[in-house]
Amino acid sequence: MNVPLFDLTRQYEGLREEILEQMDQVMSSGQVILGPNVKALEATIANYLNVKHGIGVANGSDALFIALKALGIGEGDEVITTPYSFFATVSCITRLRATPVFVDIDRETFNLDLNQVEAILQDKNHEEKVKAMIPVHIFGQTVDLERLERIKKDYSVAILEDCAQSIGSNWQYTDGTYKSSGSVGDAATFSFFPTKNLGGYGDGGMIVTDSDTIAEKCSVLRKHGSKQKYFHETVGINSRLDELQAAILNVKFKKLKNYIERRIAIAKMYADLFKEKGLEEVIDFPSVKDDHTHVYHQYVIRLNKGNRDALRRHLTEKGIGTSIYYPKPLHLQPCFEYLGYKEGDLPVAEKACLETMALPIFPELLGEEIFYIANSIQVFFEQ
Repeated sequence: MNVPLFDLTRQYEGLREEILEQMDQVMSSGQVILGPNVKALEATIANYLNVKHGIGVANGSDALFIALKALGIGEGDEVITTPYSFFATVSCITRLRATPVFVDIDRETFNLDLNQVEAILQDKNHEEKVKAMIPVHIFGQTVDLERLERIKKDYSVAILEDCAQSIGSNWQYTDGTYKSSGSVGDAATFSFFPTKNLGGYGDGGMIVTDSDTIAEKCSVLRKHGSKQKYFHETVGINSRLDELQAAILNVKFKKLKNYIERRIAIAKMYADLFKEKGLEEVIDFPSVKDDHTHVYHQYVIRLNKGNRDALRRHLTEKGIGTSIYYPKPLHLQPCFEYLGYKEGDLPVAEKACLETMALPIFPELLGEEIFYIANSIQVFFEQ
């Protein structure tokens, strides 16, 4: 049996006619840049998150850069973030000539350790320089949003939520209310890369915010810093969400609730099978707190015994796709050597890079494939 890590073609089979119809309408209209489909998607995502504004951009990386620039971050500023994320989370900081300040992660959730975040904010060496923080809701699991709001208020630090992997995840507050990832920061960013829970058939991204001022700045920055064509108030970039991608995403958004429910069901199947097979002692699987949801953009396990890379080779031989998110933490990447971090500085993130592995998870994954994966892992540990 061959089980891919991700397969976009299975999803397309059920959406093909509707997507082709929408694409034909876009091309027949002749309006292919920032047209009605982009406006509709911006409104839909903003309403879904209960925020005022959505600004469609070309990709999730641009979304981070534009939003951070709109927050006024620049040379001499420090921005707290995680070493355990995709490169764009940090490159947006350095592209603005600001300085990343890396904080270690929580072992169970892989999200930023907010205790350590507050320690940095209280540190005399940093308290005047830190202007913002970028928490990443990694793998689809939300950071403690209630505490994040308290940090924002108590320390007057701007918060840019990186929600590239977490659309649809939420947090229950102590008063019983819920808020979505992307709804509590000064701004938040999303990616519509094809593998995401809401993914297009190419690149795409969005910035969301409750601030009229930030929304206006982002809208200008995505169009070369221009409100009026050929007149430029600031230096922006060319980053507009494609009208075709927006049309596709409007179709797929209607399925998002079902996609998320299926991912959660697959994660439960994995967990139940691992428990049934007595694998709890050798692997950790995603830990979900009672007060928030996990939308399982990735299903990441951690090996407590055995060799992660050997298990990955074994699964490859069995025809099972896997991936390592992430093989090297950002604070140890060669391009950030100038920041002065060294091995051992952020041990939890460093260890996660050595012990974790993502298993296949996408809505169209079959039950028999999940059984096959679990059985293959069991065989590895019984050898």
